[in-house]
Amino acid sequence: MEKRIISADTHSKVEEEFDKTIRPSSLDEYVGQKELKENLRIFIEAAKIRNEPLDHVLLYGPPGLGKTTLAHIIANELGTNLKTASGPSIEKSGDLAAVLSTLEPGDVLFIDEIHRMPRYIEEILYPAMEDFELDIVISNGDSGTSRNIKIDLPPFTLVGATTRAGDISSPLRDRFGIVSKLNYYTCEELESIIKRTSRVLDMAIDDKASKELAKRSRKTPRIANRLFKRVRDFALVEQKEIIDIAITKKALEKLKVDDLGLDITDIEYLEALIYKFNGGPVGASTIATSIGEEVTTIEDVVEPYLLQEGFVKRTQRGRVATDKAYEHLNISDFKN
Repeated sequence: MEKRIISADTHSKVEEEFDKTIRPSSLDEYVGQKELKENLRIFIEAAKIRNEPLDHVLLYGPPGLGKTTLAHIIANELGTNLKTASGPSIEKSGDLAAVLSTLEPGDVLFIDEIHRMPRYIEEILYPAMEDFELDIVISNGDSGTSRNIKIDLPPFTLVGATTRAGDISSPLRDRFGIVSKLNYYTCEELESIIKRTSRVLDMAIDDKASKELAKRSRKTPRIANRLFKRVRDFALVEQKEIIDIAITKKALEKLKVDDLGLDITDIEYLEALIYKFNGGPVGASTIATSIGEEVTTIEDVVEPYLLQEGFVKRTQRGRVATDKAYEHLNISDFKN
């Protein structure tokens, strides 16, 4: 699949470095997720008063809402180091041991995409989370024998992040003392984020332009910042000292991001659903085949926003286009 400007996934090292540049470092600087922030503030302060590590934290929700940023902030607020890993990269017990052995007392270990860890790695992680012990089996390939090794670990806090909470096993989920969902952002919150980014990057933006960007950012900070970065490019090339509504609309038109944040892939999906399948119901795999995409891409990348915004309904028989989809595409016929 071609990279989408409005995808909430992080695609490259360059983009990760950009995220680091604009990332807030404290709960006070972090915009949105008000209830989650208030609770975290209390939990962190209580842990510091007790002089104990913070309970393990599981953050879940759609990509691009700030799970990684919150992990960094938790470490900063605790005054400890952050070590990072990803679920897919921990394939063997040795991989997990290598990560855990670098921890110092009170450190925060952030595992992104924790739902993608193999189940047998999860089982090794349980005693590490509960008793701060690592119990691994070392096998001798020549003799066929094996032995258990127990390693004492310093007290630490595991912060796990996932976009698929349902894929996490119950035993792993139950070992997190703090489980929090991140919600989509309001336009007002996204405007605040865009204005903060403009200050960090030293490129002014006016109120109308920031409002327009927020409206097209699919309720997701990462997309808002990515769109700001691209609009800034257009403004710089045209030698503008401030991003205004005119250059914003021009840039977004060139990027093919419409008034509600839909791009070409979203439009192809909706047009296929309406024109090829008479508005549904039809299965995701059938739609995916019809537009040449993987079904996982449809389910994980394309559909969440379309469902959230009411362009599509998910029924027992399949996906169905709503009146909003017909109206947005200005289609008056082909309705059931």
